[in-house]
Amino acid sequence: MAEPLAEVKGVTRRFGEVIAVREVSIALRPGEVLGLLGANGAGKTTLLRMLLGLLPPSDGEVRLFGASPSFAARRRLGYMPQGLGLYEDLTPAENLAFAQAVFGGARTSSPSEFPPLAVGRLPLGVQRRVAFRQVLQHHPQLLVLDEPTSGVDPLMRQRLWQEVRAAADEGAGVLVTTHHMEEAESCDRLVVMADGSVVAQGSLRDILADKETLVLETADWPRAMALLEAAGMAPALVGRSLRLPAEDEQKAREALSVMAFRLRRTPTSLEERFVEIASPGR
Repeated sequence: MAEPLAEVKGVTRRFGEVIAVREVSIALRPGEVLGLLGANGAGKTTLLRMLLGLLPPSDGEVRLFGASPSFAARRRLGYMPQGLGLYEDLTPAENLAFAQAVFGGARTSSPSEFPPLAVGRLPLGVQRRVAFRQVLQHHPQLLVLDEPTSGVDPLMRQRLWQEVRAAADEGAGVLVTTHHMEEAESCDRLVVMADGSVVAQGSLRDILADKETLVLETADWPRAMALLEAAGMAPALVGRSLRLPAEDEQKAREALSVMAFRLRRTPTSLEERFVEIASPGR
């Protein structure tokens, strides 16, 4: 197995009395897309900043390309922060030219690909395309992408993910944070964080763990929902059916005994599993 491009071992980060990241260990290898999932405040961005050497850990060890993070390592990686990292008063072409002068690599876009306007005047979707092109332009061995598709339309999201996969197929390691479950399903491995800790990690199959969900079908779903909630359950409305954990089947049948309904089991979705393992009080 190839040596990790990036690795954190038992990393903790404190801000005064607040522990933002607690004893996290992950490793990313060449050709792998690793998805980092978690709600806002879970510690994802703090972890990325430590991995990149932008923030020192309070405890634990960080390794980039087999050594401590350094300025030299920066030329071998591409980082796309949530704020995009673009100069808003420069045009896309000027931003790309500047990045090329700093990091090297061949230009991967033509001058006509983007409008000749200052980046700050362009729509968010176009700005993200520029930022992504800038990150890829020097062919980095490691890509670190913090919510790269936030605020873009589904077609643009698909195109960006095609480029993520293409970079991994060429041997780059990709670490990406996302809130989109369909994007997470495209990752080779997943790490789920909650309250600064890793609560699950592995392949999609590992995360789902063969869990099942109950699908409740009834002509009177508002009444069914009220009965289930009164019994202490929290059903989710999807279309005109209700979904709840399979473990609640007997309890649900008892609560719904006064009305007509149909229950069936189906594999749990990643979104349902994420809510289950990353919610407070899990």
